[in-house]
Amino acid sequence: MANNKKTNDFLYPRNSYHGKIKPENLVFNSNLQEFAQKISYICNLETGGKLPPEKAYKQIKSLWKELKRSKKELGIGQNGQSGFGE
Repeated sequence: MANNKKTNDFLYPRNSYHGKIKPENLVFNSNLQEFAQKISYICNLETGGKLPPEKAYKQIKSLWKELKRSKKELGIGQNGQSGFGE
């Protein structure tokens, strides 16, 4: 079981959040970290020749749209507030 946790920590690293503590900020931060991890995988697969460039682009574009939708639904950056570091 301990070995499984080490593997998960390696494959899915998480960093501490240091911004203003609000539920929407924490959720967005989690979404952002997941986005970054997935982008890294896609880039590595494309660089290694395992994923065609056009497919990598489409996957990244789709992930970006998901992140933008998350930001909008959480109200991050609306009403002149960034939600981060305030």
